[in-house]
Amino acid sequence: MVYFMGDFSSVQLATAFGITLAAGLATVLGSIWVFLSRGPNPRLLAFGLAFAGGAMVYVSLTEIFGKSVEAFAEAYGQQSGLAYATLAFLAGLAAVALIDRLIPNPHASLDAGDPAFMQQSRGHVGRVGMMAALAITAHNFPEGLATFFATLENPAVGLPLALAIAVHNIPEGISIAAPVYFATRNRLLTVSLCLLSGLAEPLGALLGYAVLQPYLSPAVFGSVFGMIAGVMVFLALDELLPAAKQYADGHETVYGLTTGMAVIAVSLVLFQF
Repeated sequence: MVYFMGDFSSVQLATAFGITLAAGLATVLGSIWVFLSRGPNPRLLAFGLAFAGGAMVYVSLTEIFGKSVEAFAEAYGQQSGLAYATLAFLAGLAAVALIDRLIPNPHASLDAGDPAFMQQSRGHVGRVGMMAALAITAHNFPEGLATFFATLENPAVGLPLALAIAVHNIPEGISIAAPVYFATRNRLLTVSLCLLSGLAEPLGALLGYAVLQPYLSPAVFGSVFGMIAGVMVFLALDELLPAAKQYADGHETVYGLTTGMAVIAVSLVLFQF
């Protein structure tokens, strides 16, 4: 069944927003990691990134895309549901590809002790960190929208997606914090930039809610979920898995990918009871 925004209680709205906020704030954990260690454990990062990628792909293709088909079927009939959902999915892929083209997400080293960092001036590295913060913030808007609407419609789908995004946000926080802290040695500034970037996710949720609330219908709901599925799959394949492979020193990528899928698959089954 497809719900209309007006059918949701204030508790449901607050819960969806709270989960989206928590996923976004995981970015701050990246800065704490930078403060407490000389550098992230590459193999652990590889596993975590791949885990998040596997979780996002699985929940997007098995649950979120299915919600899109269901919504479009309610609006236009069973035969047209899959076709419209596929178009929305492709539109999501195209939209995030355009964002990535206009504001590329950085894929540089996450370790402030890396020789590549040490060979550059602090001022240049600081600018790299600021650009990383800007790029990641832009990419966080659709992630927040995805988490919010998925949780609002069905927490059993939204919670695993939020977990995957939170895992994904930790290394994003590191990619902001490492160059900024290396350049400035200012912990407050470093944490603030990570926090602002993470808050883009709940802000994306609020903007999506404000824009779509008056118009939400089965067709709009189907469009939102189809595009969310496309966005999440693109992010997983374009950002998470290549980054995981970069930091892997063995089979961490495939282990993380399959573990992420398995954990989300089991959690979705358990949420049904």
